[in-house]
Amino acid sequence: MTGSEVTREGVRGARPGREALTGAQAGRRGRRRGRGRGEQPMVPDAAFSSYYGKPVLNKPTWKPLDIAGYLYLGGLAGASSLLAAGGQATGRPGLAAPAKLGAAGAISLSLAALVHDLGRPARFLNMLRVFKPTSPMSVGSWVLSGYAPLALTAAATEVAGRYRLLGSAATAAAAVLGPAVATYTAVLLSDTAVPSWHEGYRELPYVFAGSAASAAAGLALVTAPAAEAGPARRLAVLGAALELGAFRTMKRRMGLLAEPFDRGRPRTLLRASEALTAGGAALALLSGTLRDRRLAVAAGAALLTGSAALRFGVFHAGVASAEDPKYTVVPQRERMEARGR
Repeated sequence: MTGSEVTREGVRGARPGREALTGAQAGRRGRRRGRGRGEQPMVPDAAFSSYYGKPVLNKPTWKPLDIAGYLYLGGLAGASSLLAAGGQATGRPGLAAPAKLGAAGAISLSLAALVHDLGRPARFLNMLRVFKPTSPMSVGSWVLSGYAPLALTAAATEVAGRYRLLGSAATAAAAVLGPAVATYTAVLLSDTAVPSWHEGYRELPYVFAGSAASAAAGLALVTAPAAEAGPARRLAVLGAALELGAFRTMKRRMGLLAEPFDRGRPRTLLRASEALTAGGAALALLSGTLRDRRLAVAAGAALLTGSAALRFGVFHAGVASAEDPKYTVVPQRERMEARGR
């Protein structure tokens, strides 16, 4: 190749306009290109997907009716035992008796729902082979195993009208375990990898405690005489305030992971729960002022339904958060960036 050929064409085979620039010429070209324009991203934003289009997490395989029902009925049972003990201690047999029966019936149905989801009763019994304090499932299984016989004994002695001393002792012991029965399921959900359940670990036990108190108060308002339902009315207001306040605090703190609570079926259920719980608490107060039995029944029905809607809403929101990779990937990136800073 001659010198003239190099001058006219550069290196033979090179394409015009693709020569590498050096020195001041390269700097001027770079400044002209960058003038008036921001930095352009070279890599597109990542799409949230996974191999074969599957979610990052396997969504819970629990049956909604069984497990959400188990969550609801366990809370109703535990808080009802507290009301039963309070009614018994303050000389309100019209409040204590239906609360004892309600606790026994609710825990029986709750265990039936759990066993139905497990498939075989032996699977529940297998969980009692060891006691592991660091496992909410293990602790909860033992709490249920201790609580259920006590609640059933309290109810059976009430129906039989005999063995009053045994019944009183069983009622008091069931009340001691009642708060754990009402709230351990929140710890159980928070201990999973499901994003919207796990991130709510601080407030979810308070949400479930308030929901359980509202449900138990609702049952008592429906079944107890108005003259003896004062503790139930007060518990309804306290439970509603705790449930609604803790749930809103939880959503504010969770940020992105609160989105599943405000979309689709969970949004419908949780909005209904808020309205029913707040309305039920207001009606409970009004029924005490007006001594109107119909208002008390309406308040009780609203509180019972609102508590159930909350448990089903929380359940479906957790499943939705497990199905969308965004709710797993984005918080992980944010935590990594925070540690890097």
